[in-house]
Amino acid sequence: MSATASPPLDRLAKNRLPKSRLPDSFRLGWSLRVVWLVGAAICATAMWLLPGTATIPFHLMWIGLSLLYGFTRWRPVELAVMVGVTAAATGAILVSHAAGGRIEWLETLEVPLSVALIAVTAALVRRRHLALLALADAADRDRQVAEARQHLMRQVAHELRTPITVARGFTELVADRHADAETREDSDTVLAELDKLSRITQRLVTLIDADGAYVPEALDLPAEVTRIVRRWTPAADRAWSWKCASGTVIANRDRLEAVLDCLLDNAVKFTGPGDRIAVEGRADDLAWTITVTDSGPGPTPGGPGTGTSLGLVMARTVVAGWGGEVRLSHEPATGTTVTLHVPAQRPDGR
Repeated sequence: MSATASPPLDRLAKNRLPKSRLPDSFRLGWSLRVVWLVGAAICATAMWLLPGTATIPFHLMWIGLSLLYGFTRWRPVELAVMVGVTAAATGAILVSHAAGGRIEWLETLEVPLSVALIAVTAALVRRRHLALLALADAADRDRQVAEARQHLMRQVAHELRTPITVARGFTELVADRHADAETREDSDTVLAELDKLSRITQRLVTLIDADGAYVPEALDLPAEVTRIVRRWTPAADRAWSWKCASGTVIANRDRLEAVLDCLLDNAVKFTGPGDRIAVEGRADDLAWTITVTDSGPGPTPGGPGTGTSLGLVMARTVVAGWGGEVRLSHEPATGTTVTLHVPAQRPDGR
């Protein structure tokens, strides 16, 4: 029948959809056909022996054929043969009963109507097959594009690290050989820009890996917050403070450190010497949060600091993978507040 899936379509479905992704309808084999054949034989026998109730086994036979086609893979020729044999068998029984006066001739019209039903079913199943193939193609294309993008970004990040390291070494060498204040100032500017480029590169790598698998672990939130913030205190002349209530969170240590580093880097970027940066953490049975508050103007036009906002994007991407969110707010009286909010998880990451 023209409404059935063509052989090339079947081959595409078989070759391009992995077994793990095939619906159950594509994996049921000949066992269902055997079950239907046995049931069809019983129904045909009942139709012949019980003409007064032939309509029930008749419809059971055709309904079973429709379901069988929907749940198994058929070739067009196979479907045509099955429909033809079923129509001939049921039609012969009904015509025999009508000729003997045991049923009305009008009831024999149920055979062509049932064939039409199968044709409609075949058309719908074919459209379903085509939709599955289209979805598989789209998923494959998206996967290939994502893999190519990740590969490119990893290559770019890797290629950037070597010249950054070399440039940093030569800049430090120039600064050591020339002790004048102007050269030292210029060298410090170059080193600061190289450090900024290095941080951007590292954030790109973290952003690439944000969607990848990670190992969740139970972390002591006060200990992690203290460890991470203390790393920053010698690097920036700010009024640092931090506090965290006792609590255990399920997260990945490296990713938590990367996220909090991004938030602290932004806080340093948009503040000056002596400005306040406060970190507070808390956890309960429902969620855990880390809040970074600074007295600066935040990422506003004309404010101090420059950047690509890549750190905030990376933080939001990682936290979104945990099912949480990063909120940003600014009040003139208190400064800028960034809140990391993550629902509590079990040790298995769920």
